[in-house]
Amino acid sequence: MLVVIAGGHGKIALLAQRLLAARGDGAVALVRNPGHFADVRAAGGDPVLCDLEAADAASVAGHLAGADAVLFAAGAGPGSGPERKDTVDRGASALLADAAERAGVRRFVQISSSGIGRTTGDEGFDAYLRAKGAAEDDLRERDLDWTVLRPGRLTDEEPTGLVRLAEEPLRGSVPRGDVAAVVVALLDRPGTVRRTYELISGDVPVEDAF
Repeated sequence: MLVVIAGGHGKIALLAQRLLAARGDGAVALVRNPGHFADVRAAGGDPVLCDLEAADAASVAGHLAGADAVLFAAGAGPGSGPERKDTVDRGASALLADAAERAGVRRFVQISSSGIGRTTGDEGFDAYLRAKGAAEDDLRERDLDWTVLRPGRLTDEEPTGLVRLAEEPLRGSVPRGDVAAVVVALLDRPGTVRRTYELISGDVPVEDAF
C-alpha cells in the first residue's frame, strides 16, 4: 500500500509512517519545509515539498499518482489565528480532497477532533473546531471512500494499544501513538468507509476495536 500524508511532519503523521514502514507499506509525506525532510526519512517516509496553502489541486494531484490512500493529518497548530485555522484545517483538507478526486484516489482518511459542533468560549479553539467541522462537511459531500477519525485530547504518553472507539461523542484523552495505530488499521478496513469515529484511550486492543 502507498499512502500520501498531508501534514507529513506532524507527530501523528511521523508515527504513522513508522508503522507503515514496519509492515512494508510506503508513505509519501507532503511537507512545507525542506528542513523537515530528514525527520520524514528517519520515520520511513518519502518527503515531498508541497505547501497546501499555496498549491493548486492539479499540482497536488500529481503527488498522489499511484497512491492507494490519502491521509489528512495537517493542522495550523496552537498559536495560529482563526484565519490560518480556516486555510489549513478546512481549506487544505478540501484541496487534498479535490486532488484525490482528480488523481482517482478514493480512500481518504481525515484526522479531525472530538468536540465538533461544541462551543467552548475559547476563541482560538472554537475557530479550530469550526474549521475541522467544515472540513468534515466538505468531505461527506464527495464521492470518496472517506473515514473521519475524531481523537480526544492528544498526549505524548507512550501508546498502550488499548482504545475506545465509538460513533457517538466521547470525552477523554489518547496518546498520539495510539491515534497513528488506529489510522493505519482504518486503511485496512473497507467497512469503516463513510463512517465517523471518536477515539479515546480504553481497554480494547486496536485490532479488535472495529
